[in-house]
Amino acid sequence: MASEVPPNFSWVEPGRLAGLAMPRLPAHYRYMYENGIRHLVSLTERSPPHHDTCPGIHVHRLRIADFHPPSPEQIQRFLQIVEDANAKGEAAAVHCMLGFGRTGTMLACYLVKTQKISGADAIREIRKLRHGSIETPDQEKAVVQFYQRTK
Repeated sequence: MASEVPPNFSWVEPGRLAGLAMPRLPAHYRYMYENGIRHLVSLTERSPPHHDTCPGIHVHRLRIADFHPPSPEQIQRFLQIVEDANAKGEAAAVHCMLGFGRTGTMLACYLVKTQKISGADAIREIRKLRHGSIETPDQEKAVVQFYQRTK
């Protein structure tokens, strides 16, 4: 069975963390698995379809309503999942419905933590990598506040 690149898929840090829209086909999971992704953080309110077709990928659920920012606890949990995966030499991926708002917000927080850059710089970086990311002022604020808490 062939694999297929999931919608709006891109690496933020190759081999460590990727962002994408909701995977909808078994082939999307195969693509992730073939590229070393063993952890998928799902930010949508309902489970991604076919997630049971790839037992090698562990799905972590952090439910965030569309167009809303993650809570500080959800950001910490997401970063812990990625850190734990990377410590084992495994990659993680994060998705929401289209891979822009909630996904971009989490990816920007990852950059704040790993690259020690400001919230505003992290938002700019993610928007360069993934056009249209971080859709609401509240999502922007979540990244900036995360940065302020980490200083």
